[in-house]
Amino acid sequence: MNHPLPNLKLQCALNPAATPGAPYGVRQQAVLGGEAFVRAAAQIRRWPGYAPTPLVALDGLARAAGVAQILYKDEGDRFGLGSFKALGGAYAVSRLLVREIGSRLGVGDVPVDDLLSGRYADVVRDITVTCATDGNHGRSVAWGAQRFGCQCVIYIHATVSEGRKAAIEQYGAQVVRTAGNYDDSVRQAADDAARLGRFVVSDTSYEGYMEVPKDVMQGYAVMADEALRQLPDGQLPTHVFLQGGVGGLAAAVCAHFWEVLGDKRPRFIVVEPDKAACLYESARAGKPVAVHGDLDTVMAGLACGEVSLLAWEVLHPGAHAFLTIDDASALESVRLLADGRYGDAPIVAGESAVAGLAGCLGAMADPATREQLGLTADSRVLVFGSEGATDVALYQRIVGRLPEDVRKAA
Repeated sequence: MNHPLPNLKLQCALNPAATPGAPYGVRQQAVLGGEAFVRAAAQIRRWPGYAPTPLVALDGLARAAGVAQILYKDEGDRFGLGSFKALGGAYAVSRLLVREIGSRLGVGDVPVDDLLSGRYADVVRDITVTCATDGNHGRSVAWGAQRFGCQCVIYIHATVSEGRKAAIEQYGAQVVRTAGNYDDSVRQAADDAARLGRFVVSDTSYEGYMEVPKDVMQGYAVMADEALRQLPDGQLPTHVFLQGGVGGLAAAVCAHFWEVLGDKRPRFIVVEPDKAACLYESARAGKPVAVHGDLDTVMAGLACGEVSLLAWEVLHPGAHAFLTIDDASALESVRLLADGRYGDAPIVAGESAVAGLAGCLGAMADPATREQLGLTADSRVLVFGSEGATDVALYQRIVGRLPEDVRKAA
């Protein structure tokens, strides 16, 4: 068979710690789910402009890859920010503000409606939120800060594009470019926040910093809940391929499916760039480990060298396997979606959006990996297209067309 990605440089590590039949545990419940998810979903679904993003059937691509079904959850138009990150960062900003306002006024957590109405504008404008970002999370935090009325400072590292910097600045944030890689910018943001009295709203967790990243991931879980509700005829996927990064997206989706479906949950496979494979290496080591270097991958949103400890609590027992892919496979996946190959409608997807899809296609093209993951002609695959063209100039260089031209062809 002529597979869509026949020459993918792929590595696969099965996870010996995976517990497929185990119930959603107490340690995982402390990270994600339960009443915390109910609260997040209730708030986000009331925001102006909220609508579930589409779940698209890629029937032609599924036939070419040799599986029964590929479903693509397209996050390219989430709240107009172009990324699933809109669900997490902005929600975490709102949670931080209601706690901080209540603390300053001595009244406990204030209602989020009062925050949205501007009732506490005098207090809020003196609060500054901050984070480090590869682009999308910082845009969400800046958007949330603008919406709720607080100040915002975002840190980007050396290889973040000018296009992504400008996209953050349009929401009124001050953007600071730092030397080094993403993990260096995380440390700089945290150090400056401690010195200047700012509040870090990060999508990664580390020792001593856990509560805000929980709120971020609860927001992401809204996307997973939408996908479950959108499945055709309630037919569950057999496999879910998820982008890696620090692990927040993968953990949020895995946790929500695990909590809701129990032992009926599908196999979860986490996919990372081979130049920034902290989760893959952690799975091999059986504990969180960091990878070092410039982490220079075209999949900029996944260029992370250190695992979120909260995400690890879910993924260590919850993920079936971890894959790495090369940059060329991501670029080719962006192009095949834009071209509408195999008869599917064209989709605008950023280079970090397609890691899960590329991992699936590469696994199907490699007999050994296909067998390891239990992929067959009857497999039903779900992937999350986590962003659209968040850097228009880069997207045009990859595809040869502007995003709006691709959409017109759909």
